[in-house]
Amino acid sequence: MLIRLAELTDLTWLTAHDRHIAWEECERSVRLRRVLVAEAEKGELVGWLRWNLFWDNTPFMNMLYLLPERRRQGYGTALVAHWEGMMAGAGFRRALTSTQSDEEGQHFYRRLGYRDAGALLFPGEAAELILIKDLTAHGAHER
Repeated sequence: MLIRLAELTDLTWLTAHDRHIAWEECERSVRLRRVLVAEAEKGELVGWLRWNLFWDNTPFMNMLYLLPERRRQGYGTALVAHWEGMMAGAGFRRALTSTQSDEEGQHFYRRLGYRDAGALLFPGEAAELILIKDLTAHGAHER
């Protein structure tokens, strides 16, 4: 398994699988170095993690996705750990993510040390849970 920053050559694969973002925005995220990809054997891409900065100062994991046949094999945990290490190394003290209350993702994030920090309520949708994690255990500096 290899975790690396996405490259422009990954855009076709990323946009073919990520239905939550327009090509132009995905390209911008890749250029900003805000997309990690997971590679399996022989360079096969199996998932990605995309982030941004909430309030322009707090890392927010926008999307963690693995191909269905590659789930529960450690790729998601490895992507998140790599990202958290990058964020801590950049001096961030905490990270955020979210998941809908009717999705299994909340249990995954809690196992990784994220805790509930609030929720957003959109009419007709399940609550969007906001989760937070302290990164100071990774050696982050005040930010």
